[in-house]
Amino acid sequence: MPVQGGTREKIRTKIREPRHYRVIMHNDDFTSMDFVVDILIDIFHKDRLEAERLMLLVHQSGRAAVGAYPYDIAVTKVQAAAARAKGKGFPFRMTVEEA
Repeated sequence: MPVQGGTREKIRTKIREPRHYRVIMHNDDFTSMDFVVDILIDIFHKDRLEAERLMLLVHQSGRAAVGAYPYDIAVTKVQAAAARAKGKGFPFRMTVEEA
């Protein structure tokens, strides 16, 4: 038998997009431009034209944002790029900052 006069709670759930973080690529004088373009294509899924544009922006400005991702994805991409750079002997550096 249903309870009469009972209270009903209305629960609201807000679904939010995860915060995004920018991946910043830093310039150095040792990492080859071809390597940077390859990283942008392979890890960040840029087309060749966009990868070359970003590589030149990093070279000229000293740093540039190459993408914005949820934190875990941003960190994973930076770690993958750093591991590849270490394997090639490049001092390549990327950081993650809140967008």
